[in-house]
This record gives sequence, C-alpha cells and structure tokens, in this order.
Amino acid sequence: MRDAELSRYSRHILLDDIGIEGQERINAARVLVIGAGGLASPAVLYLVAAGVGTLTLVDDDVVDLTNLQRQIMHDSGSIGSAKVLSAQASAARINPLTRLVALQQRADAALLDTLLPQSDVVLDCSDNFATRQAINAACVRHRVALVSGAAVQFDGQISVFDPRRADCPCYACAFPPHSAPDPVACATMGVFAPVVGVIGCMQAAQALMLVGGFGTPLAGALLMLDGRSMEWTRIRMPRDPACSVCAAP
Repeated sequence: MRDAELSRYSRHILLDDIGIEGQERINAARVLVIGAGGLASPAVLYLVAAGVGTLTLVDDDVVDLTNLQRQIMHDSGSIGSAKVLSAQASAARINPLTRLVALQQRADAALLDTLLPQSDVVLDCSDNFATRQAINAACVRHRVALVSGAAVQFDGQISVFDPRRADCPCYACAFPPHSAPDPVACATMGVFAPVVGVIGCMQAAQALMLVGGFGTPLAGALLMLDGRSMEWTRIRMPRDPACSVCAAP
C-alpha cells in the first residue's frame, strides 16, 4: 500500500478488526450497485471514500429536480444528466483512487449475468419488485452476496442474502416472486430523506464487512426501521426449502 493510501485510509487501518490486511481487501474489492438514487447515494459515496477498488454503477435514469431532496450524490448542476455520470463525477471528487464504471442501462438478466461473475458483492438500491427479484436470482445463480435495502415514507429495511451459506435465505425466500406487493413509489407515496440515508449507509457498511472480512453481516436477518420513532426491529428469516429460486432441485 502506498504512502498516500496509508494516510487516506489510516482511520480504518487503526481499527483492529480491519487493519492493513482488511483495508487491502477493500481496495481490491469489486462492488456492483444497482440503482443510482436515494439509497445508492450514501452507499456509493461511503464505498468510494472507503477505497473500494472498482465500483460498477447501473442505472438508466437521469437526474430530476425532485430527486435532490434525498439523492445526495447529485446536485442542481446535474439536472438532466445521466445519474451514473453524475455519480461518477461525485466519486472522482471524493477519491480518485477508486474506479467507478458507469453503465446507463437497465439491469436486466443478460446484463446481470455479465456483471455478477466480476463482482464480489452486489448492492440492490433499486426501487421496484421485479428488478429486486431479477437481482436476487442472478446472485443465487452466481453465488454472490446481496445487500438489499429499501425505503418508502418513514420506513426502511435492510438485509444480506448470501447464497454462499447453506443456511442463509435468498430474497425470494422472504419475499416470494408470486406475492408482489402493490407498487409504491416516492413520486406518489413520498419518502423521508434521512431514512433513505440511514439505510444506504448501512448497505455500505454491510458491503465493507463482506469484502473486508470483518464484523457480522446481516445474513439471515431483516432489520426494519420506523423513522418516526427511530426504533429498529430485527427479524430472523429462515431459508425456505421450497423456494422457487434457491431451493435445491
């Protein structure tokens, strides 16, 4: 590790749980983030600041004025620009040592099958159920850990689904594909900006634990945040032996 890196990441290196070895693993990590909005904003900024080696960001949307209340890696000058390019510019200002690959396209099954073998961990920062299911299915196929976050109104949730662990459920175990909830969106339901920030920050923390090899990731547990009272509820999630996605044939 070069002197500039030792200085930049010194506060991580000082932590016994991380040290130089853990920081080197973070520096070598390849992280895939799906979505470049409210959840991804703090997640991407913290992962970049922490020194993740390569971060691939996928989103086909452009920055809108209504995004700026919560999507903190974009600003007024980014309106009308591709979100992934706005994020790329923000990342470069924070840490030029991290490579951010910007893909302005939808995360369909074909793209996921191309990107997953090159990724150490995936962050689902998307905002619709179909995309979440597609990301989960790809993570199960390629045995890559998935950090899933969601936020709407005053409520947030986060979990880790790790197909490398035989006892860990996948996203479809907890939220079966055939039981899709009614569509909700920030445009119609609203969202309390700090809740999005809290969940996105926690996604970054979980990803760093997974690639850095420290801490206890949330595999098999769902954390739910009530943003009105700032109270957390933790639920254990068993693996579904009849799951249509991860059950053994």
